[in-house]
Amino acid sequence: MNNLLKSREALLALAILVLLAVIATRFPAFIEPRNLANVFNDTSPLIILAIGQMVVILTKCIDLSVAATLALCGMVAAMLNGAGVPLPLILLAAVVLGAVLGSVNGLLVWKVDIPPIVVTLGTMTIYRGIIFLISDGKWINAHQMTAGFKDLPRAELFGIHVMSWIALAVIAAAVVLLTRTPLGRSFYAVGGNPHAAVYTGINVGRTQFVAFVISGALAGLTGYLWVARYAVAYVDIAGGFELDVVAACVIGGIAIAGGAGTIAGAVLGALFLGVIKNALPVVGISPFWQLAISGSAIILAVAFNARQGRSRGRIILKSAEHRA
Repeated sequence: MNNLLKSREALLALAILVLLAVIATRFPAFIEPRNLANVFNDTSPLIILAIGQMVVILTKCIDLSVAATLALCGMVAAMLNGAGVPLPLILLAAVVLGAVLGSVNGLLVWKVDIPPIVVTLGTMTIYRGIIFLISDGKWINAHQMTAGFKDLPRAELFGIHVMSWIALAVIAAAVVLLTRTPLGRSFYAVGGNPHAAVYTGINVGRTQFVAFVISGALAGLTGYLWVARYAVAYVDIAGGFELDVVAACVIGGIAIAGGAGTIAGAVLGALFLGVIKNALPVVGISPFWQLAISGSAIILAVAFNARQGRSRGRIILKSAEHRA
């Protein structure tokens, strides 16, 4: 029992259950299975982006350009749809474009040695600017999109929306990647102790580059899902959403210093924010309070992680470039 209470994931799951119980005292319909499925569906974009962000954070980096990447890939997807490109090619183009945008971040961090937060702040602005240039600042609305383009994320399979199925598939793939592959173990090794990782033959820069590519690809996929589901594309789409993505990771126990965290934690962190976002209008609280709640949750989560974290000890091995 004590080990269960020490688990960040267990505590977060308990917090979500308590939150649902409190909401149910005023609005019992909120916890009906159909409504909870809708909450998961609404949270699916955040879950997908949080998984990509988690991979980046594991390597001691951060990607603040995920929302801008989402917006640019979503705009390109909508424009390709308007040009008559088949949906499978649109999906492929969105994912590939996202991976390319992520690789730009990764190369600047790896080869130019610019701090990740500086790189992604810069590319965040650049990507938003590119959206304005290619769209001339105009919106693409529902009547300019084909039915097939809009219907895929909204379609249901066994009573669950396709967008939710995609999120579940991403979760499953991420679990396999991080727990069953050498690349997944490299992410943890690079973030946990990059000096020791070098001595085991891991290329730290290349591993961080791959993390950014994965984050970008998932953001590209989410860009299509977002634009298709809400049937609109414009410059400021998903503005500020990177805060929610980082918050989901931190709340889920992903160590901001890298090297620690689980997929379950990232998913639960996203669901925690998703429940709050969906519950605020129901209980009569302004959605603008979500920003304050997200910020407070980040501070509390970081404080909790700091108290629960183990001491790092001394670094005995020096980096390879300092060897004689």
